[in-house]
Amino acid sequence: MAMREPETAPASDVMVRMEKINLIYGENHVLRDLDLSVAPGEKVVIIGPSGSGKTTILRVIMTLARPNSGTVEIDGRHLYHEAKGGTLAPAREKHIRDVRTDISMVFQHFNLFPHMTAVENTMLAPIKVLGLSKDEARQRGGDLLDTVGLGAKLDHYPAELSGGQKQRVAIARSLAMRPKVMLFDEVTSALDPELVGEVLNVIRKLGSEHDLTMLMVTHQMGFAKEFADRVCFFYAGKIAEQNTPDAIFGDPQNDRTKQFLRAVLDAV
Repeated sequence: MAMREPETAPASDVMVRMEKINLIYGENHVLRDLDLSVAPGEKVVIIGPSGSGKTTILRVIMTLARPNSGTVEIDGRHLYHEAKGGTLAPAREKHIRDVRTDISMVFQHFNLFPHMTAVENTMLAPIKVLGLSKDEARQRGGDLLDTVGLGAKLDHYPAELSGGQKQRVAIARSLAMRPKVMLFDEVTSALDPELVGEVLNVIRKLGSEHDLTMLMVTHQMGFAKEFADRVCFFYAGKIAEQNTPDAIFGDPQNDRTKQFLRAVLDAV
């Protein structure tokens, strides 16, 4: 059956643009001429089989995995390239770092510094990267921890927090950089089932109260259907199908999308 024409952000209004991205690990062609455009404030959820390379999309945007070819733009600025003499040339590391300040990522396994308190974890990057004073960074970190429901845990160390609380600290830490783009990589998969809801509730709150562009890789299909503006099904190095949550979950057009959704929804 022919695929439905994907809905993409208009060219004049794009926060994240990936064009013809290829990434190869040895003999594994993880991303194949990947194209993806995300509008400012849009919430995009990426779904697909485990091990298919979905997380690599986020890692490329976060500069944790450099593509072999293609271009990435964040809010109109090239990430891996700079314009020189009318052509694009590989960017200097300083340029990459500068563009990357608009992006934050929340990881599956929290990645908090165990020797730092919750608020100290949120303070580090604003001090080191943005040049905030310790007082400014602590105020910002405290406000954000309060936003994620951890105002009473500012001076607790990660070992004193539950998994859900650690992940909420990680979200506050990412927000402390005041990014334009937030990336979420399977942020509930390392949590006990009873803790998943508290983290998803924080993400819901961020989505409704903040003008953030958000890209999320998740296996939480119910959350994807409820939260996303657009769902992208990733398979064989490309986005095989993308559309509104109602269209993807209610009337998928791609046979591989149908097969995947049958498998994961039947398992619930």
